[in-house]
Amino acid sequence: MVTNRRQQFVHAQTAWMLVTALVLALLDSLSYELFFVVSLIGFLVVTELTEPFQITPRWRRRIRWLIPPALLGFAYIVVRRILAILPDELVSTALGVLV
Repeated sequence: MVTNRRQQFVHAQTAWMLVTALVLALLDSLSYELFFVVSLIGFLVVTELTEPFQITPRWRRRIRWLIPPALLGFAYIVVRRILAILPDELVSTALGVLV
């Protein structure tokens, strides 16, 4: 039973990532950052949709350890995108105030 649910989780996540790569390639916007963000969204959705109601198996508890580093990676990507959009003068002034 546990192995079946684990396989369902792995198959759902793998399918999500393959479809994501295919759609992004068809839209000619495939990049590491965009693939990571959409895969993270899929990972969070699959994690919540396959959450058991009663007893949480050990492998499910280990999955929770992947979420904080993934969210840190997402925050890093967002900060990089924001800094790329802002004018250089504003960024250097803001960094000068922080330092």
